[in-house]
Amino acid sequence: MDVYEAVDSRRAVRAFSDEPVPKEVLDRVLTAATRAPSSGNLQPWHVYVVTGEPLAELKKRATARALAGDPGDEREYPMYPAELTSPYLDRFSAAAAQRYKALGIERDDPDRPTKIAALNSGAFGAPVVLFCYLDRTMGPGQWGDAGMYLQTVMLLLRAEGLHSCPQVMWTMYRKTVSQMVGADDRLALFCGVAVGFEKEGAPRLRTGRADMAETVSFIGV
Repeated sequence: MDVYEAVDSRRAVRAFSDEPVPKEVLDRVLTAATRAPSSGNLQPWHVYVVTGEPLAELKKRATARALAGDPGDEREYPMYPAELTSPYLDRFSAAAAQRYKALGIERDDPDRPTKIAALNSGAFGAPVVLFCYLDRTMGPGQWGDAGMYLQTVMLLLRAEGLHSCPQVMWTMYRKTVSQMVGADDRLALFCGVAVGFEKEGAPRLRTGRADMAETVSFIGV
């Protein structure tokens, strides 16, 4: 798979099979991803790869919190700006409507928040979840590095025939995650990334993207 195909076929999959992901594949992907760009070569990411019984227990604990209506741990960083305006709000609303309709959750469903939380806390059935942390002393530049690192990981996963779904939702249960993986207090959870093979027959959602002309300006060309 060339890089263009990997980029085009990468999408957030929300239905995984229970087929295990070979450790040698994860080793290969995460070793190659060390070449991701990093300002000053700080390589600020700390990643925990969770699978098997530990992941099953983590899903169980997080799902119990979700079904109990637990609002989650206090936020360490905002998931989105407090006030989204157009065109960002328009894109967000359209994608959210598509996403959860594909999962069978209608916008007017009174149990929508709980259902969404429970699906997320189960990592959509993924057999592997990567949890990416950063040292609390790091700033916006290093958070940008972590984003580039995770994009590199997700593209390499596509090259291996795997899919993924980045999940900032895990920060809602960051204390539960940190207890399970043994992350110390100096680390802040950035997000989780569900990893696995896509479940056959599951509805496939591919959200739209803004036209390149909306987000790119050529100067001097």
